[in-house]
Amino acid sequence: MREDESGFEITQQQGGWVIRMWWPEGPITGGPQRVTVEPAEDAEPRDVVRGISTTVLRRLDLAAAVNLAKAAPRAQETLEGVTRELDASGEAAGRLLSAEGVSERYLALLAATYAAMAETGAPAPVPWLARLIERRPETIKDHLKKARREGYLGTVAGKAGGEVTDKARAILQSIANAQG
Repeated sequence: MREDESGFEITQQQGGWVIRMWWPEGPITGGPQRVTVEPAEDAEPRDVVRGISTTVLRRLDLAAAVNLAKAAPRAQETLEGVTRELDASGEAAGRLLSAEGVSERYLALLAATYAAMAETGAPAPVPWLARLIERRPETIKDHLKKARREGYLGTVAGKAGGEVTDKARAILQSIANAQG
């Protein structure tokens, strides 16, 4: 494994081929964003001349590469930092809910926290939010539906979570300005 400020690269060799898989800096939530396959320096010319076979690609151990990338020290530090930030954001949403009820500030923060949790690949962001906000998951689902209806959280086709809207960003910016 090779690690630098831009991300992680994990290398595997299959026969006469070297396969490099790269993940960007940040939490490792799935497969690599880039895969390159090149002849190995010591590859037999007869193995390379016919090109990359499906056998080489099938033998790629993507699961092992993902696990190795997740275990990288910088990946762990990044994931722990992101988790702390998301926990703090969810707890702040809970405090807003207690103080203001289902307000636009609460819905904007809820939408942003939920979208960020989904973006990290969290397998169950609603129960995680429910625990932080100290409400039942069903209640959080209802609040997320309201956030979508009222334009704080958009949908992204084929993707869990959603996209924080400009309306929500403006409210979050006003919260940050008031605290800053």
